[in-house]
Amino acid sequence: MKIKIVVHQAEEGGFWAEVPSLPGCATQGETFEELLENIYEAVELYLSVDVTPPELDKHSRVMEIAI
Repeated sequence: MKIKIVVHQAEEGGFWAEVPSLPGCATQGETFEELLENIYEAVELYLSVDVTPPELDKHSRVMEIAI
């Protein structure tokens, strides 16, 4: 999966980034490398949030996939 991010230079130094396709998903870093580490973590955490559990019957199963 590919996700576009928008990287900004922070006025006070460093960088910050946002993920337009994931509302509210943003992070910052003092260096560009730190920013990249943080944005990967932010996206992973954003996508791992559990929502209301699905209703399952005896023919259903819950699975996780890597993207």
